[in-house]
Amino acid sequence: MDYYDIFISVLSSTIRLSIPLIFTALAGLFSERAGIFDIGLEGKMLGSAFAAACVAYLTDSAWLGLGAGILCSVALSLVHGFASITNRGNQIVSGVAINFFIAGITIVLGQAWFGRGGRTPQLSPESRFAPIILPGADTAREIPIIGPIYANVISGNNVLTYLAFLAVPFSWWVLYRTRFGLRLRAVGENPGAVDTAGISVAWLRYRAVMCAGILCGFAGTYLAIAQSAAFIKDMSAGKGYIALAALVFAKWKPVPVMFACLLFGFLDALANFMQGKQVPLIGEVPVQVFRGAALCSDLCPACRLHRRCDPAKSWWRALYEGALICLTICSKPPAAPWPLPMRPIRNFLSVRRSAPRTARSIPAPTSKTCPFRKDGAPSRRRSAP
Repeated sequence: MDYYDIFISVLSSTIRLSIPLIFTALAGLFSERAGIFDIGLEGKMLGSAFAAACVAYLTDSAWLGLGAGILCSVALSLVHGFASITNRGNQIVSGVAINFFIAGITIVLGQAWFGRGGRTPQLSPESRFAPIILPGADTAREIPIIGPIYANVISGNNVLTYLAFLAVPFSWWVLYRTRFGLRLRAVGENPGAVDTAGISVAWLRYRAVMCAGILCGFAGTYLAIAQSAAFIKDMSAGKGYIALAALVFAKWKPVPVMFACLLFGFLDALANFMQGKQVPLIGEVPVQVFRGAALCSDLCPACRLHRRCDPAKSWWRALYEGALICLTICSKPPAAPWPLPMRPIRNFLSVRRSAPRTARSIPAPTSKTCPFRKDGAPSRRRSAP
């Protein structure tokens, strides 16, 4: 296998591994633009994967499985919205509770219904989304350079892969070119002004979390009946947390979100490919080195955002707290976030209500620099004194 074939193989794997991240990050984008911090993306993805696998196995229909996954994810989103919007509860506690509940209930139901240790039975080819061969793929395979990219990377993917990349410009259009998107961003920026205009803030936020539930349903369905052929215990493997990090990395913008997810997918694909491979002058490189590369890519934007939120903090403190956040993101759901100190994480996800210090050179936090207050709602714009 020459180097170009290796590049094509890694690129194809990057596309496949990035799809659930793209769907989930776009889900978090809609939710957080409306002022609802959604750390329960992991649980929604896992719950929709279980529902999709069960329904697809019972009905032999991938599309019915997709519908079941979306319904399950939307239901969990409404639970999160009821706790966070209607009752004004702590958004982080609500999201973590959803993650823990789904991580346990999927195992219990899988064992009770199928008796396979929390797994669902293997799905038949009719119950899964089949690859789509684009016209001219076999003929173009013989064309140098361009042919293998078209035949092996662009062609041969399932329908959810193409829907994921179509969802990126569609999300941009909804957020920046429609009345709904304008009101959604206004709710996140200044809910008081939206309420003064006679628009229901609660209903807009409920619609935002429902959009997030739909996109998480696509992500979970892709994991269960497109990428795999069954539901496996904890098969999301922290992808919801990684998507949340990609959302912060991309500064809550749809197109940069896609590229951030592709970056994390590439690091994951490279880690899978280099496992057991010999590197000249180094030898066999542990796979943890490439996992650590993804951790470093999470750490840098986290430290930069924390520095902009509170410029008086030192870089060393920002690095320490950014490392804690990355460990929380990369840990498995049962192990996080309770063993880690929660105060630095809360400080990272919040902006102090007090005005900035007397120095005029320090700008006041805005929604672009630090979009969340202490209670998880978006911060209002304030001018420097």
